[in-house]
Amino acid sequence: MTDAAVQTLVRIDAETPADAASVEALVMAAFGPGRYAKTAERIREQAGVAAGFVARENGRVVGAVRLWSITVGERPALFLGPITVSADSRKGGLGGDLVQACIDHAGTTGILLVGDEPYFSRFGFRHAPEARLQGPVDQRRVLWLGADEPAGTVRAA
Repeated sequence: MTDAAVQTLVRIDAETPADAASVEALVMAAFGPGRYAKTAERIREQAGVAAGFVARENGRVVGAVRLWSITVGERPALFLGPITVSADSRKGGLGGDLVQACIDHAGTTGILLVGDEPYFSRFGFRHAPEARLQGPVDQRRVLWLGADEPAGTVRAA
């Protein structure tokens, strides 16, 4: 059998309530319990989920990302994260596909995240020095995609 004959089907779908346990398992495998100490997690604990997306490979959830409703100052926005892909499915571009699903969903609503600028800049994210998270965060990792520069305190909407 050739490699072309052994193809897996990967699709990006909207997250459903039935996906919750699989998504939580992926996040725990990627970030462990240390994620609960992060400032970004404090925001997610208070914000409502605006949308979630999963990558399914032959029906199995192998990646996930969520968008959360926030404000930056008085401006409504979305907070992206965490994004995770199972160890056996990395290097195939699924992380990028999940980020793109979030961007497509957001439309003209701005998206804020805490992440690596070299990775996220390819989607148009840039530093957001005036967006302030309540708690310790490396301000160089606070990134924005959207019109204008966001300014003010980041809060759950």
